[in-house]
Amino acid sequence: MLRKLTDLHELARKHRKKKLVLAAAQDQNALEAVINASGNGIVDVVLVGNEPRIKEICKSHSLDISGFELIHEPDNDKAAAISVQMVSGKKADIVMKGQLSTSSLLKAVLNKEWGLRSGDILSHLALFEVTSYHKIIALSDAAMNIAPDFKVKVAITKNAVSYLQKLGIDTPKVAMLSAVETVNPDMRSSLEAAAIAKMAERGQITGCVIDGPFALDNAVSEKSAKLKNIQSPVAGDADLLIGDDLDVSNALYKAFIYFAQASCAAVIVGASAPVVLTSRADSDETKLNSIALAAAIN
Repeated sequence: MLRKLTDLHELARKHRKKKLVLAAAQDQNALEAVINASGNGIVDVVLVGNEPRIKEICKSHSLDISGFELIHEPDNDKAAAISVQMVSGKKADIVMKGQLSTSSLLKAVLNKEWGLRSGDILSHLALFEVTSYHKIIALSDAAMNIAPDFKVKVAITKNAVSYLQKLGIDTPKVAMLSAVETVNPDMRSSLEAAAIAKMAERGQITGCVIDGPFALDNAVSEKSAKLKNIQSPVAGDADLLIGDDLDVSNALYKAFIYFAQASCAAVIVGASAPVVLTSRADSDETKLNSIALAAAIN
């Protein structure tokens, strides 16, 4: 069981050290993140990007990249292609976004010839360390799929479960979120939650325990679940929350961070290798944890 996000750092150090390739590396924030991760013994680093600009940034901000491999490619799309091909060619293990658009990097990731396609979809997986909860809790999808239909919601769930298993959570407890804990024919989220739970019960989704619909309180509070007489192994002990759509999940993601002061780590999953997309708004801790999350799997 993961209780702290620093457990990810320990997992990463126990495995073979992964190699991370930073696409369009001429970005101060991303450079600081990979230098921090390298200094913490989590990854080795390859930089792909505009070499003069990278060196200028490092000189201006006293950043030491002397131990990194540096590949000069000033064109961002080509830098993304080189970075992804290094991962698909087993010359690196993780790809991370630098100073290029998310769409440009994902276009390379999804390239049919040399990209990292593996499953049905890509989805966002975030892990949170919340002081009021007894273990790490995961959330999907807060950044990629805007209004997932039933099929996509199943794929999001499978992606998240598969990744959590790689982190050592053998049978994740999955709570399908709605605004209610009973099936309401007028609420699509409750109907789909119940259907996905039934799929897991019948073996159509494996490797996890799924229940729902759950309002958030019943998923994370044993007391709340008991008061409402909810009998479920997931109630009050969820490892993974699946939101109905991006609006719900993104609001919950930011509530964890800004109201609960939760520590966070996040990656894009569903490809054959983890994809790290950190934001300038992310804290240094979140960036380091996200790289550790990508490096912690076998």
